[in-house]
Amino acid sequence: MPDSACDCHAHVILPEAAHPFVANRSYTPPPATLDAYLAMHKQLGIQRAVIVQPSVYGTDNRVTTAAIAAYGDACRGIAVVEPDCPDTELAALNAAGIRGARINTLFGGGIDLGALDALAHRAADIGWHLQLLIDGPTLADLAPKLATLPVDIVIDHIGHIQAHDGLDQPGFVALRRLVLSGKAWVKLSGNYRISNQRPEFEDAIPFARALIRDGAERMLWGTDWPHPAMFDFMPDDGTLLDALDSYVDSNDQKIAILVDNPAVLYGFDR
Repeated sequence: MPDSACDCHAHVILPEAAHPFVANRSYTPPPATLDAYLAMHKQLGIQRAVIVQPSVYGTDNRVTTAAIAAYGDACRGIAVVEPDCPDTELAALNAAGIRGARINTLFGGGIDLGALDALAHRAADIGWHLQLLIDGPTLADLAPKLATLPVDIVIDHIGHIQAHDGLDQPGFVALRRLVLSGKAWVKLSGNYRISNQRPEFEDAIPFARALIRDGAERMLWGTDWPHPAMFDFMPDDGTLLDALDSYVDSNDQKIAILVDNPAVLYGFDR
């Protein structure tokens, strides 16, 4: 692994008795502690992290910001906030290492697309980006709107498209256009969420390779640890990291995805 490799997508979750989940959540996860996360990073040789607020906590970002603080200077985060939250709340989150706001169209408990315009302007004011958990059909419909927003867009999990629908499916075509325009970043994470070929997820490779060809400088990688809402299968984090070698054409591309691009987007020391 290159020095300062970054896992750009993971979650920390406490036992429900220690910190309650929101009532309108879509799933109830087991604990996924920071100690377990750090142990996984030590095993894989990962030195930086981006901890993303999970939907089960709604807009209560305290578990996420506490995890960022405990991880240290090599960690940033993504929050879930209401579009009308006070400026003081945004400033406090920014000081805590938050660098983006998440919109979630796939799981209950998050902020949905109704907040898109207002949240984009709030994010722009503080220098954040918007991160979207969205599926392919919705992305295809929404892409023209995303292109007009005043912030960068980060798309989770290769757009949550489905590999069996092919490279020409409208959602993936729209995603590639957003990358080519310089508007979108893409997390090459969650290959197991789009694949029908377990346990190696080979059918995700053409999608990742196409996106890297379109804009290697806009690609990120993450484990999506602890793989929430996966009930019938649990991927191996080493296998997810190894998949990156099947996506890139060179070691320089791998270093860009793991080190350089996260440093630009999240403000790590370069």
